[in-house]
Amino acid sequence: MKALITGITGFVGSHLAEYLLEKNYEVYGSVRWRSKRDNIAHLEKAKSIKLFETDIKDPGSVRATVGEVKPDEIYHLAAQSYVPASWAAPAETLDTNIQGQLNILEAAKEVVRECRIHVVGSSEEYGLVKPDEVPITEDQPLRPMSPYGVSKVAQDLLGFQYFQSYGMNVIRTRAFNHTGPRRGEVFVTSNFAKQMAEIKKGKREPVIRVGNLDAQRDFSDVRDVVKAYHLAVTKGVPGEVYNIASGTARTIRSVLDLLVEISGTKVNIEQDPSRMRPSDVLVLQGSSDKIKKATGWKPAIEFEKTMRDLFEFWLERV
Repeated sequence: MKALITGITGFVGSHLAEYLLEKNYEVYGSVRWRSKRDNIAHLEKAKSIKLFETDIKDPGSVRATVGEVKPDEIYHLAAQSYVPASWAAPAETLDTNIQGQLNILEAAKEVVRECRIHVVGSSEEYGLVKPDEVPITEDQPLRPMSPYGVSKVAQDLLGFQYFQSYGMNVIRTRAFNHTGPRRGEVFVTSNFAKQMAEIKKGKREPVIRVGNLDAQRDFSDVRDVVKAYHLAVTKGVPGEVYNIASGTARTIRSVLDLLVEISGTKVNIEQDPSRMRPSDVLVLQGSSDKIKKATGWKPAIEFEKTMRDLFEFWLERV
């Protein structure tokens, strides 16, 4: 089986590549010329990954890559995925995410119509969630509260439209927060872990700078999430959408407290106004009953192990 992973050098892309290589896939990836290769360079079978320089916003570039690979499965992960950046650069976020999705679908329609395509959505699509609407199921109304959330809704619906209009094998997922080793430092769990590692090594004063600690998020381990992605593609029903979630909501404050405990250090906490969002989603807690019934997936990695592995990742690097 041949799998094309767009954004293969990213956090999730590298973990997915590692997982598919273990399952003896031929793995191909799209990269930008400036993409850092650190996340995949150390993988056991890294040399077997075939990379293609591709601009997902350029239809010709995408078609050339898809045409050369002729994949059995496409996992479209390449995106502007940082929510705060979507307020600073909303046009870029919408252009990259929506146009990129459109180009993938068009290329597949022309070249590999029978290919199974994974449209990677997000819990940010749900946005404004009322207290009586948790845990969130796939039938929950979509009320995105950021340009990023809007872009993911558009990607989601484009995938559904191509399934309906052209009978293409599009499977959509909406993953809730996921973290673990290799997570980019701008994301909250990784940012905290890096700060804690710097404090542990005496490279930073014992002060943690934070945003909104009262928001509640549903965290899964990235290594569980990529298994869910693969199961959704191979066992899911085209046209359907599946939540991927642990089912447990945690405050950001409790996540920070756990990292402090893991690090064994004492810190002071200071709120940083620059880390506050113009509008924030208060609670995201998902139900993954649908994907469990369809594929047998269930999360296997305890959150404490995820955080410990993330802290150790940064401890080795700061």
